[in-house]
Order: sequence, then C-alpha cells, then structure tokens
Amino acid sequence: MKRDGTDIEGLDIRKLLSAMAAKLHAFLESRGRQATEIIGVRTGGVWIAEVLRRRLKIRGPLGALNIAYHRDDFGRVGVHPTVEPSDLPFTVTDRHILLVDDILYTGRTVRAALNEIFDYGRPASVTLAALVDRGGRELPIQADVTGVSLSLKSGEHVKLQGPDPLRLSLLKNPDSPTA
Repeated sequence: MKRDGTDIEGLDIRKLLSAMAAKLHAFLESRGRQATEIIGVRTGGVWIAEVLRRRLKIRGPLGALNIAYHRDDFGRVGVHPTVEPSDLPFTVTDRHILLVDDILYTGRTVRAALNEIFDYGRPASVTLAALVDRGGRELPIQADVTGVSLSLKSGEHVKLQGPDPLRLSLLKNPDSPTA
C-alpha cells in the first residue's frame, strides 16, 4: 500500500499488521523457511515483531536487538544513557531469521542490525519486514515485506508510538523550509 504522509494518523495499524502477517506467511512458506526465529530492533521493531510472532504462530521466543554499538553515527551522537543489551534467546547460526523494524528509511539501522546479528553467528537467511517504508535509502537495503510505503515531504518524519495502542505520527522539522 502506498500513501501520502499527510493521512498517516488515519492508518489502521491492526489491518497493516494482518496484511503483513499474511504476506510474510506466503513469503516464508514459498522459500521453505517455516522454522524461523524472529528478532525485533528495539524499540518499535520489537513491538511489531511481537504482534507478528503471535499472528504467524512462531513458537520460539522473541529476540530483541540493540544496535547502538553498530550505528555509524555512534561517534557523533554517543550511546543513549539507558542502552539495553541485545537479547537473542536462541542460536542464530544456520537459522532462518525474520528481522523486524518499524520504520525503514536510509537503511543504516538495518545495516547495524545485520552487524549485530552476525556478532552472534552466521544465519542461513535473513528476511526483512518493516511496518513503514518511507523511502530515502542511502544504502542498498530493501524490505521483503512492508505494511505501507509513505511519500513524505522534506522535513517530515514518521514515528511509531506504543506499545499499546500502536499508532503512527507525522512529525515536522520546524527548521525545514516545507514545514
């Protein structure tokens, strides 16, 4: 589904997640990846991953990644004072991984997440799912399944709030000429 960013608050997250779960089920099944471990990128990706884990009936525990130490802007922004470590309660080596993030933008968060996963081992495959694809890639990273693709203006950003209820908000940079 492709949308303009102006009506983002009207999106029904439950419907998006249901559609994502159906697409993921078909995608994983078509590739013989039914035995999949699921990992969410903190914080919003974990919220989305938990919902998808239930809808896909993935029995294993949910993994949670903290990518702070793999960010390429680490030297500029430093570490958030409440950084929690990654929690992967399963082995990743030779396993099919479903990596979930809330907003896919430049691709840098996903690159950092992949680096963190590979610190734990070498997976057989990684499938990427993102609730929102807002375009603007700086790295060649593409989600296998998305809930919605948004077209945002310069200075606009989207944020997932939650965990209960999950909702999307459009934020505008007050310094932007289009805000």
